[in-house]
Amino acid sequence: MGRYALLFLLALGVTLLPVEAWAQGCAMCKAVAQGEGVFGGEQAIGRGLNRGILFLMAVPYLLLFLLFRKRIVGFFKEFAGAQG
Repeated sequence: MGRYALLFLLALGVTLLPVEAWAQGCAMCKAVAQGEGVFGGEQAIGRGLNRGILFLMAVPYLLLFLLFRKRIVGFFKEFAGAQG
């Protein structure tokens, strides 16, 4: 199995995990989620906040990877070829 196929399967596996398994929230979002929920109860608001936080966190990392992917790949190639 190729390296890219393995990486794709790993990313797919992480993506398919339930949101509750790896979602976290800030203190302010937690306070809002624990308050009296109006739109579908507390669970719906908390779930939506956690998903929104995850999307907001993912975008900068994706942008950085897309902008600097040549440098990142070059660094790993240089690191793999280094002797020491």
